[in-house]
Amino acid sequence: MGKVLVISQRQEAHINAVVKGVELAKLLGKRAEVFAYSFEYFGDAEFYNPKFVAVAQKHVMKQREAKIEQMLQDIDEQDTPIHSVWSKDLFEHACHHSKRHGFDLIVKAIHHADHYLPVDWSLIRHTRVPLMLLTDNPLKQNNTVMMALDLDSKKTLKQQLNQAVIRQATALAQATGSQLHLAYVIRLPQIIHDMEIVDTHALVREAKQRHQPLFDELNLTDDCVHITVGEADLCLYQLACEHKVQYLVLGAVQRQGVYAYVVGNMAESILSRTRSNVLIVPAREGQLLPIE
Repeated sequence: MGKVLVISQRQEAHINAVVKGVELAKLLGKRAEVFAYSFEYFGDAEFYNPKFVAVAQKHVMKQREAKIEQMLQDIDEQDTPIHSVWSKDLFEHACHHSKRHGFDLIVKAIHHADHYLPVDWSLIRHTRVPLMLLTDNPLKQNNTVMMALDLDSKKTLKQQLNQAVIRQATALAQATGSQLHLAYVIRLPQIIHDMEIVDTHALVREAKQRHQPLFDELNLTDDCVHITVGEADLCLYQLACEHKVQYLVLGAVQRQGVYAYVVGNMAESILSRTRSNVLIVPAREGQLLPIE
């Protein structure tokens, strides 16, 4: 049986990640483990009175653990393990621990889609296992899982990442009883799109013909395949809103270092807009295997 690492973060979010994470783990046939992250600054007391700090840390962690125990009791999931962790950098512990101890998924609630916390971006860039971010402002959602693929990429990494996204999205759709949709955005700068010098309808028709064998293999009907032309982040946001998508599944290349800040990450750009729960499937630049 697989495992799901559910993050009960220090700051309160609008959605209860503990309840939702345990529920999602059960649907996926996995075992949830809740990690209660705590950290506080104690000022000069940290330097002059270490005994006070130790007592205060224990008190803070005990309070958080008691709160989570009550949440689990309310949903009759008292047997779910709770791990209390004192950590200033939540993402470092979560990324390292999830990979080292064989977790299949991390679940975390976000605070506001318009203003992700630094820990959210750090998790996206460093996680080694799929990461589910629960939106605080969901649409009136349909029972729909939409996977975003880069179908025409010739890069081996992107092709492997497409396959990983398909596997994760298919499993999520089956577990939640959702309808699976596929989205592919043919990238075209807005200025060229507006000049109307490119036949976008022809681009869509050709792409559909080119990839029809994949759609047939996935048993996707025409109404579940969405091919459009434009900027990927805006188009995916519009598609997710139009179809009231509950879960949007994206692949993230996870570029590292200075290059990451210069070039950016399309998954991060999409996240700043979407109002769906988002499953990030990670892959590191230059790392071909394993993707899962």
